[in-house]
Amino acid sequence: MRLIDLTQILDPANRAKLPPAMASVAPVISPAIDYYHPTEKGADEFCRYFGCSHDDMPNGEGWGAELLTDMSTHCGTHVDAPLHSGSKIAGAPARTITDIALDELYRPGLVLDVRPWVKPCEEITIEMLDAALAATGQKIQQGQAVLIRTGQERYTLTDPLYYQQPGMSRAGTLHLTSQGATILGTDAVGWDLPFGVMAQKFQQSKDKQVLWDGHKAIVDREAFIVQQMTNLGALPLSGFMVGFFPMKLANCSAAPARVVAFVD
Repeated sequence: MRLIDLTQILDPANRAKLPPAMASVAPVISPAIDYYHPTEKGADEFCRYFGCSHDDMPNGEGWGAELLTDMSTHCGTHVDAPLHSGSKIAGAPARTITDIALDELYRPGLVLDVRPWVKPCEEITIEMLDAALAATGQKIQQGQAVLIRTGQERYTLTDPLYYQQPGMSRAGTLHLTSQGATILGTDAVGWDLPFGVMAQKFQQSKDKQVLWDGHKAIVDREAFIVQQMTNLGALPLSGFMVGFFPMKLANCSAAPARVVAFVD
């Protein structure tokens, strides 16, 4: 059994790599972390709790600790609960991240490699998805995790193309969930087209259905969306299990997760 980590590192240094126009999304990319090193702020905190001096500390050191000061529940590799897409899912109250059982998050996986066809800022079509599925030699089974490999993980935060991902539409999302997929993953920063592209489509058409339509498809048929995955190229196209283990953040619409594939 091989374990393959599909999780991005949450590194506060990544904030400095964001272009100025994307500064507002920093909490989604990486947390701000206040570090308490055992010889520095950790030592001061140690002395404050125990009423001692630096000379009294065992080995002359305190403890190591960190404080996350600015972080979205959608930071880095994360699982979206249905609540992220709307308050009602198929007419019932939407589930939060703590409503989801662990066995729903440990599922057989498929990789749909759409890299041969996708283009920046353009829709991942049903035809592309079907061609990628045919390459696996499998059919989507009820309860499977379908991971879309767009190739976006080859870009870094300093590359303009990182923010110009090909995106899923309502039609493409429902195409996968109607076949039984209950977890939908991507190596892109978002499941949908870039916000700017969707906003432009709306301004041109005034059709509200084009706004965040990939996510809004979950309102009709429940699924969990997982974004900002990495290392999908290390996976076979099928024949593996994958665990999506989010933090248990009470009543939240998402949580950062450690995502690991289990490959025989």
